[in-house]
Amino acid sequence: ILKVLSSIDAVIRSQRAPPLIYRHSKGPAQNGVKENGQECGFEHLLPTIEMWADQLMAVKDLHRSLRKLSLEVVPWHLTNTQDSREAVRVEDLQFLVDAMLEELENKEKSSQSPSLQTLLAMVSHFQKLFDVTSLHGVYPRMNEVYTKLGEMTNAMRNLHELLQLDTSAPPTVVVDTVGKLCDIISENVTERVQQLLGTQDIHSIINKLEEHECFFPPFQALIQDLLCLLEISNLDDILPTVKNLK
Repeated sequence: ILKVLSSIDAVIRSQRAPPLIYRHSKGPAQNGVKENGQECGFEHLLPTIEMWADQLMAVKDLHRSLRKLSLEVVPWHLTNTQDSREAVRVEDLQFLVDAMLEELENKEKSSQSPSLQTLLAMVSHFQKLFDVTSLHGVYPRMNEVYTKLGEMTNAMRNLHELLQLDTSAPPTVVVDTVGKLCDIISENVTERVQQLLGTQDIHSIINKLEEHECFFPPFQALIQDLLCLLEISNLDDILPTVKNLK
């Protein structure tokens, strides 16, 4: 018995034992020495063993509760059903807790992904914006919108370069610049037409066009008659042919 008590005493005094498990005897009545001279230090041994037994049972209950919780959180980790008669280790509890913590961390990371309701709302909104009547037409319309957007982006980039505008200039600035350029070109064309016709008055231009309309048909008829009479087909041959007739 003394050997067993000595072994228990060594376990209780070890560094792995909880610090409050072993306590020396206090008071004059408890400070006696046993017949073999061993120090009395086991007055709390029975309550401590009872506490250990209660804690071991509580560990089993905790393990059972953690397994139930794991069935809801990480059911794929519970592949083997542990026999209730087997001893529960702290490693088993730690494994369950770590698995659930890892799953919670993964859920927090994936919680930023949109839900099914959000995705359905986005698809419905796209259908309204681009007049898509069915889900089958969503992808073709997306491709069409993407293609058109690329074409417009390239066109705007080319216009920025041609008009020497900053790349940050909005489309309204590009349109205004193109409009001004068209006005300048239109003014230049009008001025060149006026110079060609030798007049700056629109009424004079109208009169010249009317004169041309009156003169050209009889002149064209005369030329056609000459070509037929001289039996030639080219205008440049009229004058040489007439000279030869002289």
